[in-house]
Amino acid sequence: MTNFLSLADVADIDALIQSGLAAKANPFADQHLGKNKTIGLIFFNSSLRTRLSTQKAAQNLGMNVMMMNVGQDSWGLEMEEGVLMNGDKAEHVREAAAVMGRYCNIIGIRAFAELKDREKDYREQVMHQFAKYAKVPIVNLESATRHPLQSLADCITIEEAKLVTRPKVVLTWLPHFKPLPQAVANSFCEWMNARAKAGHIEFIVTHPEGYELAPEFVGDAYVTHNQSEAFAGADFIYGKNWSSYTHYGQVLTQDPSWAVTMEDLQLTNNGKFMHCLPVRRNLKVADAVLDGPQSLVIEQAANREWSAQAVLKEILTYNG
Repeated sequence: MTNFLSLADVADIDALIQSGLAAKANPFADQHLGKNKTIGLIFFNSSLRTRLSTQKAAQNLGMNVMMMNVGQDSWGLEMEEGVLMNGDKAEHVREAAAVMGRYCNIIGIRAFAELKDREKDYREQVMHQFAKYAKVPIVNLESATRHPLQSLADCITIEEAKLVTRPKVVLTWLPHFKPLPQAVANSFCEWMNARAKAGHIEFIVTHPEGYELAPEFVGDAYVTHNQSEAFAGADFIYGKNWSSYTHYGQVLTQDPSWAVTMEDLQLTNNGKFMHCLPVRRNLKVADAVLDGPQSLVIEQAANREWSAQAVLKEILTYNG
């Protein structure tokens, strides 16, 4: 593994999941790999779990960690090529990424979609510019279209919590008043479709009309606009809001009936509830669900440390 930008960079999902579980059982077994190595964590957007879990994972592996908030701790960075830089961006990514690559052995980047221009967001300009100019491995800490560290943690969580060989996993849209990116939903679909293709799970997506995800992400998943149909007999319910892909970045409905309640969970096979956090209580999910015995949200968040550690270990092992 050179970069970790998407599932395409993973040679063996099962092996990566097992690596995460092994790290959870023995966090400091591979400290030699990161000795005298440095990771830079670069944030264009806010973070809680990603920031702390990736720092902790790197430290578990013996790495030094530097963190920077772009635009607050640094100059604003220009991403476009060939532009007259007479605006509010004082430094170009060509120089910034190249310099960071001299200071760091690995760079993690977090840069959300702006939800203004779908073509621009789905080009993943920030990730690709850093990968092009830094000349060191790049780790996706959530990008415009994907959140692979979260998806790996989700896979680890499902592997730990499943009670049947091939659980039914449901991704459901949740209501929200703000337009949110499709990154988590896209990434979850990408990883779950791969797990389904390998025979490990059954995967279903449910959302209101108008919230269809990009075809390359929803893939072969069964899609229904009937949430109750999707929930019937489910082993895992994964809740997430996203704005419209077709009517890009728009909020088409805030229908409160799509929020997950204990009554909804009664349709499931004692299904476990998952959400990547943060979550707006009683807007997207009822208190009783989040605080109840079927909630996996805290364990799921805790597993972010082990997904990050598995990825960093892979990169350190094969890049020296």
